[in-house]
Amino acid sequence: MQRAWGRRRTGRGRARRATVVVLGGAAVLVSLLTPAGRDTGRDTGRDQVPVADSEPAFPSVNYAVAVDESASLAPEDMKAEKAAAARVALGDVSSSSHVTVFGFAAAESADQRAVDPVCPRTTLDTAGRRTIGACVDKLRTRKESEGTGTDFPTAIRQGVHELTTGTDPSEPRVLFVLTDGKMDVTDSEKYGDPAHREAEGERQLTKELENARAQNVQIWPLGFGPEPDKKQLDRMAAGGYQKGCLTQPSHTPKAYKVADAKDVGAALGKIFAAAHCQRYEEGPSKKPPATLEIGISPLATVGSIVVDKGDPEVRITYLDPSGHEVPTSGTYRKSRFELAGGGGTVEALKIVDPLPGTWRVKAEAPEGHRSLPVAVSVLWQGELRGAITMDPPSPRPGEKVTVTMRLQTREGYQIKDPEDYAGLRVSSELTGDGFAPQALSLTDDGKGADPDANDGSFSGSVRIPAGADGALKVDGTLTASGLRADTRSELGQVAPAELPVTTALELPPGDTHPGGKVTGTLTVRNNSDARHTLRLSVADLRSGLLTIGPAEIRLEPGDSGTRKVTVTVAPADVFGDRLGDDGLRLSGTVTAVDTTDGDRTLVRTPLSVRVTPEPGFWDKYWWAVVAAAAVLVLAAAAVLAWVRQRRTRRDPHGLVLRLVSADGEVVGTDHVAGHGHKQWYEFALVEPHRAPRIERRPHGEYAVQRNPEGGAVLRRRGGGRTPLSVRGQVPLTDTVSLTLGEDTRAPRNRRPAATARSGAATGPRSGTGPGSGSGTGTGTGESGSTGGAYDSYM
Repeated sequence: MQRAWGRRRTGRGRARRATVVVLGGAAVLVSLLTPAGRDTGRDTGRDQVPVADSEPAFPSVNYAVAVDESASLAPEDMKAEKAAAARVALGDVSSSSHVTVFGFAAAESADQRAVDPVCPRTTLDTAGRRTIGACVDKLRTRKESEGTGTDFPTAIRQGVHELTTGTDPSEPRVLFVLTDGKMDVTDSEKYGDPAHREAEGERQLTKELENARAQNVQIWPLGFGPEPDKKQLDRMAAGGYQKGCLTQPSHTPKAYKVADAKDVGAALGKIFAAAHCQRYEEGPSKKPPATLEIGISPLATVGSIVVDKGDPEVRITYLDPSGHEVPTSGTYRKSRFELAGGGGTVEALKIVDPLPGTWRVKAEAPEGHRSLPVAVSVLWQGELRGAITMDPPSPRPGEKVTVTMRLQTREGYQIKDPEDYAGLRVSSELTGDGFAPQALSLTDDGKGADPDANDGSFSGSVRIPAGADGALKVDGTLTASGLRADTRSELGQVAPAELPVTTALELPPGDTHPGGKVTGTLTVRNNSDARHTLRLSVADLRSGLLTIGPAEIRLEPGDSGTRKVTVTVAPADVFGDRLGDDGLRLSGTVTAVDTTDGDRTLVRTPLSVRVTPEPGFWDKYWWAVVAAAAVLVLAAAAVLAWVRQRRTRRDPHGLVLRLVSADGEVVGTDHVAGHGHKQWYEFALVEPHRAPRIERRPHGEYAVQRNPEGGAVLRRRGGGRTPLSVRGQVPLTDTVSLTLGEDTRAPRNRRPAATARSGAATGPRSGTGPGSGSGTGTGTGESGSTGGAYDSYM
């Protein structure tokens, strides 16, 4: 199952969304106010940190892979078998394991052989991993003339021979058998008379299985397609050695069967992991170009990302959880890399001390090589690391104590995902002077003494026997598949009736940044008449990640009260790439011992501190950015509104222009101004001496615009500007003047009271003229009207 470690939502996302909302809303407001109109280097030189000369040591395994080569195999079946054999060989994380690969079918004449050795026993160190792919490629499908049967007894005999001759008996011996059929030796002369060959094959199979059991050889059969007999496969699995790498059902040899050869690789990966006590994660499968994701647990100390490319022309690039492209050999930061099989159809990148999280595998291929899917998986082993506490550390007889075994990584980071320690078993025992050992049950179910379920802390309680006197010891052991077991011990001492110094620590879980601090309170009381010195420290995690102060507290006789204690987190460079966006949770134990009382432990309190990256400018000041953006946008909107209003107040649209004669008579028809150009409506006076009228003309002799104070302003070409009040007149020629009629933009229910005054002649207003509405002079009149006041403007 594909997992992604450490994904969560943060306030930063909400802040960004808030900014988008503010800016988006403001943008809408503004819009409403706006007028219409592959490199071999692979960064190996960056931030490299030396790593240990040797990788974590895990038990090596001696194994053999027997691959069916019978003539019934289609070419794609043989290709799948080859890929599966290479997949497990290249994916093995132990550099001291040994592998042997051979093909088998049946010898049906004196000049034929049942077994084809292709890969002699090979140590899977750097050199061995580089050669294993080429020899696996020698596997082939037999021709009809080479024997078409399936000789299981001979295959098992060959496997046992390879696994036991000249090998270390302390190494586990494992035989994998891949087949698409069931035992068929009916055409093999070495099995005697044709009528008895089937029975003789069964007898020899039984004999070889007994020999395998006697030689401590496990047998893990894998059948594919419709032909294999599952009962026969089960018989072979049960006939060999039954003790696996752990005494758990999942690690006892068993047979598997899949429907199709294309499923052999993934199935064999799971079988291989079960037989080797490794962890196996299967990732996605996609055609190139594609990016595939696979997770590596924080418990992993060594792992192999195995890529079944399908086509050797596919090129693979690996990116760690921080997004950095990693090299295929050598060291990068705190990890060491080694690629094997790069030129074949299967390759594997072995990583010592991998960065935990989601790795990305980029698959690219040239045209013509993109038809086959690319599959990714990971095999890994790791180390369990526990921290055990007993509360109180110095109990009295008859007092109940709580024992907690907390799971964490080697460096002291808390494990977040329960799937990382699936199948974990915890055993614990309390021993001491004056009583028989007592077994403890530690659980992580959120019941009884365990406060929270599935948090990686296993707790239980026990009452100190009444006869206890002197030293106490509690042991805890963690065991899980693929993870090296870890045993932790906590020493205590039965307390007297009254301790010289009593303490109580209150230190809540913290949430801070590198270099930050978590503060708590230590309540102390010196019940004696002597001075006592307490020494404080943080244990059960890598040195330097957390420090506590003060390191010492001195108590005078009879002294009591509270002391402030501060836990300080290491600076960011100490965490390196481990400190991603989602942060880390450090898991340690705060200890206080009374150095005056023989280093008696007074406090052993678990401490959990969540460390997240120091927020950047955006995380610290996003609210100010949002506020400033909102203010700027609103200010811009206000300016635009002011500009638009100012332009609107000068817009000549709707002004009614009227010509009057020297004796005050209306001449012609009213002319309604349009919007004009840059708030100026340009026009000309046509036939001023015969039939005066106004016509709109670009670059005309006259232009008008509204006066924000009321009325209008007349502009003459080369003659300056003249205000035109609501009831006033401006001469255009010796015989014709310009005045304003009723503004068409004025509300109909708010007509001006003044009409036909100040020399404005009364007369009929009818018809249309150029400019109406669109500036063509069209207007409407009303009998008895002399032009409207502009008092209602604004």
